[in-house]
Amino acid sequence: MNILVIVSHPDDEVLGCGGSISRFARAGQDVYIAILSRGLGARYGEDQDVPEELLQAISRQSNTVAQQLGARRLFLHDLPDNRFDTIPLLRIVKIIEDLVSTVTPEIIITHHGGDLNIDHRRVFQAAVTATRPAGSALVRDLYSCEIPSSTEWAFQHTGHAFRPNVFIDITDTLEEKVRALQVYESETRTFPHPRSPEGVKVTAQRWGMVSGCRAAEAFELIRSIR
Repeated sequence: MNILVIVSHPDDEVLGCGGSISRFARAGQDVYIAILSRGLGARYGEDQDVPEELLQAISRQSNTVAQQLGARRLFLHDLPDNRFDTIPLLRIVKIIEDLVSTVTPEIIITHHGGDLNIDHRRVFQAAVTATRPAGSALVRDLYSCEIPSSTEWAFQHTGHAFRPNVFIDITDTLEEKVRALQVYESETRTFPHPRSPEGVKVTAQRWGMVSGCRAAEAFELIRSIR
């Protein structure tokens, strides 16, 4: 089975489904990760203002994380950070269509459509469009995941609420998820920020309590074709 994870920024793949990626890989599934922006431009005003050494560092970190989690391949793109609304949606759709053609995934995991971050919302919209059930490359299941500090901080005012109905037990891979987050030194925060190691554990434990295990990641099934 091929699984494709499509996210906007470096660290989204870890926060949203890092434990599941590791679990899938351990089970022998082929997991591919696509990160559509380099994720630093918003802090510097413009993407071109980001020092080259920082861009190289975040790319190295993304590759390290992909290797740690057991991903088969990482795709890195350079869409403008926190400005996905300034480019045609069709451009994002075409990137995802090319990824689907290359990977031929049965399953795609991407952002929740009601996240606070505009890039997340645009990627969700593009993913739904790119995976419409037509043509030869048929994606069987489409899921959205939550990104702590974006999904819950929308306070349900940028779209429908995140209503998870699928949970993956990550009891055995939670520590791997935490270690992967810590690779992104510039993105990790201190507790009680949700992007802290402690926050990641609390979130996983909360969904674990909901689903009857010690730690879990939560997903909303958008569409399933059987």
